[in-house]
Amino acid sequence: MSLEWIISIVENNWQMFLRGAYYTLLISSISTIIGAFIGFFIGIMHTIPVRKKGVKFYSLKLINFILTCYVEFFRGTPMIVQAMVVFYGLDIAFGIDMHFITAGILVVSLNTGAYMAEIVRGGIVSIDKGQYEAASAIGMNHFQIMLHVVLPQVARNVLPATGNQLIMNIKDTAVLNVIGVTELFFQTKSIAGNNFRYFESFFVACVLYFIMTFTASRILLYVEKRLDGPDAYQKEQKEAI
Repeated sequence: MSLEWIISIVENNWQMFLRGAYYTLLISSISTIIGAFIGFFIGIMHTIPVRKKGVKFYSLKLINFILTCYVEFFRGTPMIVQAMVVFYGLDIAFGIDMHFITAGILVVSLNTGAYMAEIVRGGIVSIDKGQYEAASAIGMNHFQIMLHVVLPQVARNVLPATGNQLIMNIKDTAVLNVIGVTELFFQTKSIAGNNFRYFESFFVACVLYFIMTFTASRILLYVEKRLDGPDAYQKEQKEAI
């Protein structure tokens, strides 16, 4: 590895590197947010209590079956294959010609939503049943219980998992280069193809990926600490001293 080559590659191609990093962050951030909403929706749908009879029960059962198929499909297939199916398959089968950025956001969002659905469902199930009973005792319906009691706790509990999903999405957007998304891996491959210095070019890409993932993890850790608030035990210890 030549330090001079690395410096030269950065000086001559920094705009392409930044453009690739921009699209990587854009797609991963938007997709994580959309995927989180999808996950919360599916998690809530899976936990709606309904009497085991009547049209409402069977309708909900059908909806949950469809949502379960969606979750299992996107968790059980590689994202690179999903990208090919969505981008090329929809165009061939239905004539839907999507922009590659739109297709990339759609694929990553659906993939993230499938994983977030199970995370959210686990978070909802982990809430003590006594809280449901107490909320029901004061006249709250299921929607009110979810909105005011359960979801605020679930949102905090699943924040670390959501952060991990964002970091995974930053790295996994590299597979979108197969449909022409000009993210960081695509740009780096183009740069390496021009100068034939693959090691040095992808070393720069590694550094940029690390900067993005490390920065995202630090920001999310800061948000978690802010949501946790001050440690009451430490405050009492300091006051005692």
